[in-house]
Amino acid sequence: MKKTTGDGALCSQFLDFMIQSEVLCFGDFILKSGRKAPYFINTGMFSTGGQLVKLGKFYAKLIQNSVRGDSYGIDEKPGEAALAAINQAIKAKFDVLFGPAYKGIPLVTATAGELAAGSGLDMPYAFNRKEEKDHGDGKRILGYTPQKGDRVALVEDVVTAGTSAREIRALFKDMGLGAEITALYVSVDRLERGTGETTAIGQIRATGVEVYAIATAADIIDYLENAAAGGQKVADAQKHAENMRLYLKMYGIR
Repeated sequence: MKKTTGDGALCSQFLDFMIQSEVLCFGDFILKSGRKAPYFINTGMFSTGGQLVKLGKFYAKLIQNSVRGDSYGIDEKPGEAALAAINQAIKAKFDVLFGPAYKGIPLVTATAGELAAGSGLDMPYAFNRKEEKDHGDGKRILGYTPQKGDRVALVEDVVTAGTSAREIRALFKDMGLGAEITALYVSVDRLERGTGETTAIGQIRATGVEVYAIATAADIIDYLENAAAGGQKVADAQKHAENMRLYLKMYGIR
């Protein structure tokens, strides 16, 4: 397996956070892709206001790190001049944040809120409905409606097969919006193949979308092996690490 890592300074903090919040789980799970996996990241398990605030800080810092080409943890506080430069770089990168329904909805709202409250960057944000609505305004996109020429950054939980990115691109095309997805921010890259022999993220990047992940499956394996060696306490950590390695041999890059 090729060693691929996420955002270094954020990664260990985020894995601690997911373990403590019982969002990163180990066992037998059927994924949206239909694959049977030995681990699952369920951001739907975040259930308190404090967790939501912290989640927004992680994503906001990932976005900030993406325009600086370096890695900083969530406790880093840039000076006023540095923060102004970071905000300008973010605005030069994309125009609107978008959260694919359903799990992307709290993620994008928490991220937009943190960027505004913590960094003074008030970005438009939006999310979609999955169901047709036959009453009220009937809108398929809530919040800001992306306009022609807008550069959109998706805020997602994980990437397994790249399904959400394809669905949102199809939604924009179907609605004739003329907006373009240019960036994707996720909590975890599962390092799995998409519909071909490259990773799902590799396929997304091939369409011109920049992709950034706080952590990857390889980072989780390292975390588990460190736990087995006496670090963070995770029950049966070595067994889970071995199961993940076997899974990636089957569904990762060959």
